[in-house]
Amino acid sequence: MSDAAHADNRAPQSRPPFVSLDELGAMVRPGDRLGVGGFHFSRLPLALVRSAIRAGARDLDYVSWGGGLALELLLAANAIRAMKLCFDSLDVFGLAPRFRQAVERGEIPLQDWTALGMMQGFHAAQFGLPSLPFPPPLGSELIERAGFARMAADPIAGTSVAAAPALPLDVFLLHAQRADADGNVEIQGARGLDLSCIFAARKVLVTVEERVPAGAFRHAAPRAFIVPRSFVTAVADVPYGAWPTSCLPYYPTDYMALQQSIEGETLEIAPPDEHRRQWLGAAAALPPERVTAPALLRRRRDELESGPATVAEVMIDWIARTIDNASICSVGSVSPLATVAYLLAKRTHAPDLLLMTSNGGLIDVAPRPMVMTLAEPLDFQTAALHCGGDESYHWWYQRGRVTHEVVSAAQIDRWGATNNIQVTSPSGRTIRLPGQGGMADVANMHRHFLLYLPRQSPLSLVERVSYVSAARGLLDPAARTAAGYQPGDVRLITNLGAFELNPERREFELTSIHPGGTVDDVQAATGFPLRISPKLCETPAPSAETLRLIREEIDPLGIRRLEFVAGKERGPLLTALIESENAAIGDLIGAAGSGGGEHG
Repeated sequence: MSDAAHADNRAPQSRPPFVSLDELGAMVRPGDRLGVGGFHFSRLPLALVRSAIRAGARDLDYVSWGGGLALELLLAANAIRAMKLCFDSLDVFGLAPRFRQAVERGEIPLQDWTALGMMQGFHAAQFGLPSLPFPPPLGSELIERAGFARMAADPIAGTSVAAAPALPLDVFLLHAQRADADGNVEIQGARGLDLSCIFAARKVLVTVEERVPAGAFRHAAPRAFIVPRSFVTAVADVPYGAWPTSCLPYYPTDYMALQQSIEGETLEIAPPDEHRRQWLGAAAALPPERVTAPALLRRRRDELESGPATVAEVMIDWIARTIDNASICSVGSVSPLATVAYLLAKRTHAPDLLLMTSNGGLIDVAPRPMVMTLAEPLDFQTAALHCGGDESYHWWYQRGRVTHEVVSAAQIDRWGATNNIQVTSPSGRTIRLPGQGGMADVANMHRHFLLYLPRQSPLSLVERVSYVSAARGLLDPAARTAAGYQPGDVRLITNLGAFELNPERREFELTSIHPGGTVDDVQAATGFPLRISPKLCETPAPSAETLRLIREEIDPLGIRRLEFVAGKERGPLLTALIESENAAIGDLIGAAGSGGGEHG
């Protein structure tokens, strides 16, 4: 019997074997409940997913916070029979086509979960319990319509709580930075829901960038988490096992390779050659002080904006004005506009705001320019704390400490409800959307529930959404305080104006119109009769200095524009942004290699 077979079938023991990648992939069995580690474009175990596919993985129940590239690979291989998740997209590259097709055609059953519900499901499995309670996502229809949890009376207080059933995993796939010779595994950087999944899984299969001697983790990287060897089933040494997603400090996300793969039909990615590996390694190691706005600006492929503020800049300035020194701001998924606003506030009037990036995994990061490839490496280096999304939920969100996570949705209605689950097109076709991620939970937990629509229309700002994926159910200040949350506002900023939810009527009122617009313009782009605030005014235009900061220092490449283009324009803009940043990175690497300085 092979070492791999021994590792898969023997009784658990404290020292996991090191095996080949093929042997590791063969440990994924038909019918397994499968979890995949990492998140978005960070530390996805892509080499291991491909190995499992080659070994004949099939009839898998996919159970993870997000889907993304790993799920697309499994769907392309016809390896999935059912899915439980909170969110699925390809981040800046848009909706996941194979996922959409499978759901829209009814080919594979899908159950939507809230993020907190899924964490509690994993924790219940970890603790050997049939279920665990969690605060219900008041205002959302997700429990009622998706059926992932049940409402029940708390046995102690008698109050109504949600109960998530245990979510045990048969196998969890993880890519990490290092393993020592004893099989202990080190995870650096943001951890997603890795810890919840590791301890809910029967088998944990790990690929790592490198193996180090036993005892090396007595001096482990600062802020790292060590997974004890007794929770690891088997390990394979697979350098670049997460590429083209990131594994810091070894390499950042390779957006150019991702774009080439995602835009193709087969998701095939040729391994990076030695030159590309050296480039990626050098990019990951660039110190934050060297990544300056002038260095990025010199490589911008199109002209810098000039003249009056654009709609994007008006919206950014409006969001930034809601932030103060006591704010705790969390960067949500695919939110360039909100991120630029946070960075602007931190650079100007709110230097003490605490900024959380990488889905709550990199805590209290330093100011930096808006970038794509270098965003995670810079935050990785400057963050005061590396943790997981489950930890940040329990420590910050559920305690009501987060003040801002400005988010968008496919549909928002006059009552402040959002829909990121599915919509019906004008032709009558059902279109599957990414899912609510964590919005259903945090709509109540944040101090402010702030929404934005880059392209307001009667199809995006509607009378009533067809599926309430997230909404604020707790509006009354006293009720919010009793629940442990801060009283706050529900607001919406669009490309035409700003709205605020009237707490008595519980519906949006138009509070300001952007410079040059009219009430008629806003009404024409709204799917219901507008209510006008008695305090209606013109949205303040950014000052000349604010415009200079946004254009030349905060977002010199103009990444904010991604939210305002669609269709045929989006791909070329994304290509130009990736190429511009890569060229700037090349300049910085070259200057570092030659001993030159980059002073901007």
